[in-house]
Amino acid sequence: MRKSILGGLLAAAVVLSGCSSGTGGESTDPIVIGGKPWTEQYILPQLLGQYIEANSDYTVEYKEGLGEVAILTPALEKGDIDMYVEYTGTGLKDVLKEESVTGQSSEEVLERVRQGYEEKLEATWLEPLGFENGYTLAFSKGSGIEATTYSELAEISQKEDVSFGAPHPFYERKGDGYNDMVKTYPFNFSQLESFDPAIMYEAVKSGEVDVIPAFTTDSRIGLFDLQTTEDDQSFFPKYDAVPVVRLGTLEEYPELEEVLNGLAGQISEEEMLAMNARVDQDQEVASDVARDFLIEKGLIKE
Repeated sequence: MRKSILGGLLAAAVVLSGCSSGTGGESTDPIVIGGKPWTEQYILPQLLGQYIEANSDYTVEYKEGLGEVAILTPALEKGDIDMYVEYTGTGLKDVLKEESVTGQSSEEVLERVRQGYEEKLEATWLEPLGFENGYTLAFSKGSGIEATTYSELAEISQKEDVSFGAPHPFYERKGDGYNDMVKTYPFNFSQLESFDPAIMYEAVKSGEVDVIPAFTTDSRIGLFDLQTTEDDQSFFPKYDAVPVVRLGTLEEYPELEEVLNGLAGQISEEEMLAMNARVDQDQEVASDVARDFLIEKGLIKE
């Protein structure tokens, strides 16, 4: 009788063990993908998740809109999420608290954050998705300003009344904030204004302010007919979009890194901006926009 009970317990243990891992010891738990609470970061988890499920046996769970980097970083450390898309400059400045180096290449910044995250956070950065969501100084095309680079814009500000508006933290940032920017470029703005990031675009559209530090994949650039300019002295650090994954997750899901790197270089800045516009302006659903993009690029089957 005791042997029968013992045999039953052992059999149950085998069954339970089989339920928690797949072939080769791989976990069958879903991979949890997080994201920040704004348009692009609702689309990116869907791009990653749908691509993973279409190209592997893994399943995915989404925690979109979970929070900004201050929430996502500890969530990654604790294992509450397995991965999300971060921007290299944000990882460098806001997480690792390292100073940016003017003129440093995308590859150099990526290597710095990859090494820092592996050493301090038990996470790593995979291959870049192909686009950067960085800063660009922007102004209304109807403003009368004619400039294509920061240097040209700085020269105009020396001769004409040009006002500047930005979120308050931009004026306090070290390394890539306002004070350091005007050391690199000799801006002489006639007036400085502080705006909530959501209001900033409306302010430049209405003429309340002349120039703002916009983000390159923000759909309001096109919606409000803004002219962007080039950071010709490479003042701002690179903000390349890259999947960040827990090292433990890569061990638990051995094929995941290779699968995700299939998305490397597949999303251009123009394509990301167009996807953002479909959600922001056309009120489409992020998951549908992501699926359409993956199908159109031949990355998943319809």
